[in-house]
Amino acid sequence: MSGKNVTEVRLANAAGIAEAARILESGGLVAVPTETVYGLAARADSADAVAKIYAAKGRPDFNPLIVHVSGVEQAELYAEFSPVARALAEAHWPGPLTLVLPRRADSGLAPAVTAGLSTVALRAPAHPAMRALLERCDFPLAAPSANRSGFISPTTPAHVLASLDGRIDMVLDGGPTSAGVESTIVAVRADGSVEELRPGPLQIGVRAEGGSIEAPGQLASHYAPGKPVRLNAEGAEAGEFLIGFGSIAGDCTLSASGDLTEAAANLYACLHEAARAPQPRIAVAPVPEEGVGRAINDRLRRAAA
Repeated sequence: MSGKNVTEVRLANAAGIAEAARILESGGLVAVPTETVYGLAARADSADAVAKIYAAKGRPDFNPLIVHVSGVEQAELYAEFSPVARALAEAHWPGPLTLVLPRRADSGLAPAVTAGLSTVALRAPAHPAMRALLERCDFPLAAPSANRSGFISPTTPAHVLASLDGRIDMVLDGGPTSAGVESTIVAVRADGSVEELRPGPLQIGVRAEGGSIEAPGQLASHYAPGKPVRLNAEGAEAGEFLIGFGSIAGDCTLSASGDLTEAAANLYACLHEAARAPQPRIAVAPVPEEGVGRAINDRLRRAAA
């Protein structure tokens, strides 16, 4: 923090984006909208700036960060792209796909970004405000979710301020995010195989079975609302705030029509509401384990861990 104890909120218009770029260039922290959730951005080529992310989030230092780039051309400065990796990037960028690839020896990225691993996680986001910001910056942006570590991920500026107000320089306000759950993360292995490390809005690759932490969001206990969470609930018991889905109406409902895309977009907002509610426990209606429902259930299992 540059001597301020108040986090400024600026609209994601030309003036706000220019101010965000100036803060980032000088090594500050800005919460930025992406199509998934709000990210906490700092320049990825500065060890001091990246250290501020970890300090603001209270994040464990073995958890790597995603590096946000404008596209494949910039990404190739930081990682080795195989034909498989390039094909995935060309098919799904800009968009909610993060690729874990071999890091280039001359990447110039701060060591903490990759948590000492030989790989780097890269994404070209689709959100117009984030894309405009990346065009203004001639450096890559490391940007994990803009919340205290282990808290619920933020899909609005108010969610960001709930856990980071006074800890970061600015929030770039692009309104509510659309996808609502974090990007799909896949690793492209040396043999050309594609392994899913974290489910998300895109369905690609083969699910990883346990193993070590290679990507953000793999910690067992994550996205925690600070209360016990009961999953697959057909109704609320005494003292429970019910998050509904489909025919099961709740105090907050993910999607009354049973639409999984709508449910993903509403997931974190409902968890934030449940965390603030007077009830001491949270119950969540069953969500189908298909499509983006896999990502929703992944986040709910971690919230309940």
